[in-house]
Amino acid sequence: MRLPFAREGAPFILVPLALAAAAGAAGWVGVVPGAAAVPPALLAVFAAFFFRDPERTPPPGEERIVAPADGRVTTVEDTEGPAEPGCRVSIFLSIFSVHVNRSPTAGRVAAVRYRPGEFRAAFRGDASERNERNEIRMECRRGRLGVRQIAGVVARRIVCRVSSGDELGRGERFGLIRFGSRTEVLLPPNCRPTVRAGDRVRGGETVIAEWS
Repeated sequence: MRLPFAREGAPFILVPLALAAAAGAAGWVGVVPGAAAVPPALLAVFAAFFFRDPERTPPPGEERIVAPADGRVTTVEDTEGPAEPGCRVSIFLSIFSVHVNRSPTAGRVAAVRYRPGEFRAAFRGDASERNERNEIRMECRRGRLGVRQIAGVVARRIVCRVSSGDELGRGERFGLIRFGSRTEVLLPPNCRPTVRAGDRVRGGETVIAEWS
């Protein structure tokens, strides 16, 4: 049976839960005040909330590209130059968003590139190039597409579960970023974005673009 939270969150949930249980047992026999169990219990509850991993069902239509994460669309802008023509859709994840990342379309992972960097606020425009990030390049039936995981001020751990050669289905989980971050989709010229800045999206469900 699949757990209702991402497996990377298990230590953040189980350790404070064990501390809460120990404090509760100690409070029962009068060694410490019973209220000592409350802080670690609250921490475990928050961790379970943060690492929650709900099931998502992509809408029908393989031409539809879905959001790679929950959050708010901050920018939808054209990208210029021969190396990366097309459009970039940026999604900011607050600390209250589901942080599991999902594949926006079906395809094969062509490359995974991790780049160290700074930990600026993820909603800043220059975070795409200056922050620590991980980029996944995908070969899809209709073209190439990229997904970029970007760390933020608090988020300092990017988790990527795939490597070159892996096959991903549309909406399939491939990683997460801990504690607030940003996820971007790099669309090729033959994709038409269907969202705009300010829109709220749900990873694996909200359509953000369509293959032409």
